[in-house]
Amino acid sequence: MTRPLRIALFVLEALPNARTVRRLVADRADEIVLVGLSNAERPSSGGLTGQVRRHLARSGPGILPYLACNFGLPDLLRPLAPLTQAASGSSDVPEATPLTTLCRRLGLPTLKVDDVNGSEVAAALRAAAPDLILTYHFDQILRAETIALARLGGINGHPGLLPRHRGPVPTIHALSDGPDAFGMTLHRLAATIDTGAILAQEAVRLSADVTATRAARLLHDHGRGLLDGLLDTIARTGALPEGRATEVLPYCPFPDRALLASLRRRGLRLADAQDFRDALSLSARAG
Repeated sequence: MTRPLRIALFVLEALPNARTVRRLVADRADEIVLVGLSNAERPSSGGLTGQVRRHLARSGPGILPYLACNFGLPDLLRPLAPLTQAASGSSDVPEATPLTTLCRRLGLPTLKVDDVNGSEVAAALRAAAPDLILTYHFDQILRAETIALARLGGINGHPGLLPRHRGPVPTIHALSDGPDAFGMTLHRLAATIDTGAILAQEAVRLSADVTATRAARLLHDHGRGLLDGLLDTIARTGALPEGRATEVLPYCPFPDRALLASLRRRGLRLADAQDFRDALSLSARAG
């Protein structure tokens, strides 16, 4: 391509991806033409109360520390970021700066996304005219017509070894399956969740005491290298690789009570004190 790649980035800013995505935006600001930020409490998902009720009905109270660490604390503390940054001397550190603030500083347009397939997003994509849609920890499924609004289509970062563990929490299922089950995949966006052709993939060996939360954070960070290589290839060739098609394996949803009980019996954890410290320090310098 003779011009920089034009990227529309869609994310749910949370513990697993926050630092990695903030650094990505800072490093590739000349390529990013739109940042869509998912509203995790959107009415269509039942809002905060409705979501908590569904999680409790399906998973029981054992899921609450995982939800609090990954989503609740980062969301609750984000408005306090200016104070945290001032106290820790991290005001000029992209990884410690919430995406809305970072994008405003870089002059990048942002959009709060209640419905990624709605008219507001469609209008924003048409105005931004991206070559590529990139989702990197995003909790809404793009329809084919939405993906088609980007000239080359889209890619997704998935912290799992597809076609295994397709779904919203792959590291919980990988934790259950064993230490060789962790990895990172970049694949084509498709209208059916996590079924697009695989563009890049690596198995990643994590420590024996890793939690599902920490695994997600480490894998998103590991995926940055894969992502940079893929984006550079797309920019150089002007095309999205065809990728490797795979069989579609069963969908892996949020865990039920039986799976969480099995993890507890084996001493495997969804989150621990270190994960909560990481969530509390998202607006401070990384350790």
